[in-house]
Amino acid sequence: MRSGFFKQRYADLIVLTDSSAVRLWTGVLLIALVGAPLVFGSYMLSHMTVILFTLVGVLGLTVLTGFTGLISLGQVGFLMLGAYSYAIGVTRLGLPPEAALVMAAVVPAVCGLVVGIPSLRLHGLYLAITTLAFSYIVSAVILAGGKFTGAGRGISIARPVLLGIDLASDRAYYWFCLAMCALAVLITLNVRRSYFGRALVAIRDNDIAARTMGISLVRFKLLAFLLSAALTGVAGAMMAMYLGIVSVESFPFLLSIEALAIIIVGGLGSVLGAVFGTIFILSLPDVVSGGMSLLSGRVQDLMTTSAHEVRSMLYGVAIIAFLRFDPRGLRGIWHDIRHAWVHWPQRY
Repeated sequence: MRSGFFKQRYADLIVLTDSSAVRLWTGVLLIALVGAPLVFGSYMLSHMTVILFTLVGVLGLTVLTGFTGLISLGQVGFLMLGAYSYAIGVTRLGLPPEAALVMAAVVPAVCGLVVGIPSLRLHGLYLAITTLAFSYIVSAVILAGGKFTGAGRGISIARPVLLGIDLASDRAYYWFCLAMCALAVLITLNVRRSYFGRALVAIRDNDIAARTMGISLVRFKLLAFLLSAALTGVAGAMMAMYLGIVSVESFPFLLSIEALAIIIVGGLGSVLGAVFGTIFILSLPDVVSGGMSLLSGRVQDLMTTSAHEVRSMLYGVAIIAFLRFDPRGLRGIWHDIRHAWVHWPQRY
């Protein structure tokens, strides 16, 4: 019987999991996710697809803000770069979808290096404002791009055939998003347990102490921006495939606030928290809308006519509530439940 979480070897400290139960339930979850399109209807399948490609972008912000402690309000800029890089690649440059998807990661990554340079001297609010300015610069450049970027009209794209698999159907595209999301989760988990990830956490906790220990702040902060932008760019390309059209209006500033709300509600610096937070935040408007549908018609109409404002309000309430009552987020609550279950009934 397992009685604790004591580690005796270094390999035990960095392993993804040493619990057979976790491996079992992870396998069950993956099987359930793969079989979900065979059970759920079109609306639920669409909702789960949005959760999957949103999680890829949230993992990018987790690397930057959760692991490294660098606050960014410009994730929507990297989303736009990824979406437009893919759309321009397949429609303007004639690239195969596979190459365009790689381009959707490379272009934001290069821009992430440029944006990361101010992070070497700026912190907190000043860095957040800098990244926010970057997202507006990206919007302005796209709108001024004329026919090449589609300007205000945008670029229409069709779902591609990737590696011989046609993604035109909703089921096929869901499975593609599931595979990309699983790959992003594995990458982020392995980054966190590597020397690179531990260096990022050291910078987040105390950058002066980290530099004293021999960690290059320049190198690791720029690498954090690079990896974060690459993941977010891929999420932007996936979002573009889902929408079928890429335009500036499809990427409002609310998406950056949504990403921050997800990692705060889920739990900063935790991949599991990013998963919990994504599911919670993206499902929250539907849950509230379902609750309001039981009320008067005027309240229900409010969710339809002012959906954008209501979503912003819900995100703000969620952030304030978790910061006030449990800053650890959903991941902390899950840890308490799991701890109580493992140690029951001795705990009582």
